[in-house]
Amino acid sequence: MLFAQSSAHAIDSFSGEFASGNKSQFVRAGIQWNWDKVWFQSNGTHLGGYWDLTLTQWRNNAYQGISGATQNITDVGITPVFRLQNDSKKGLYGEAAVGAHLFSHIYSNNGRQFSTAFQFGDHLGVGYVFQNGLDLSLKVQHFSNGAIKHPNPGANLAVIKAGFPF
Repeated sequence: MLFAQSSAHAIDSFSGEFASGNKSQFVRAGIQWNWDKVWFQSNGTHLGGYWDLTLTQWRNNAYQGISGATQNITDVGITPVFRLQNDSKKGLYGEAAVGAHLFSHIYSNNGRQFSTAFQFGDHLGVGYVFQNGLDLSLKVQHFSNGAIKHPNPGANLAVIKAGFPF
């Protein structure tokens, strides 16, 4: 029981991601740690979750609305992720999350000018965890400041993720 309590505070996996959308691309590295919580357990499934701490490098290819003009942004994020999964934590799953991100510069790309460097990043995803722990997923991610300040056009990206336990 002591191990289960302490493992909720230990890093237990890392991930790499690639995303594209709105003439932007990013690569992201992350570390995760499971909450070791089980909610709504029924028929071999439950709701669980994990923390995701990420470092992202963006490349925008229509900076200030000019095709071919580029902008690079670094983004640090922390996200609590809720996952509907099998009790074994293997096989198919679905997840949803809303996290906080701090951008190094204000996003201005393809006619979308953000007004703050602070952004919320929410996503919906589906994935599969193999018997060896390899976690592959597809996500749709949206960034906006939650109407803290206007303009707030947001940006949407499609994300591919590979996660590896240790």
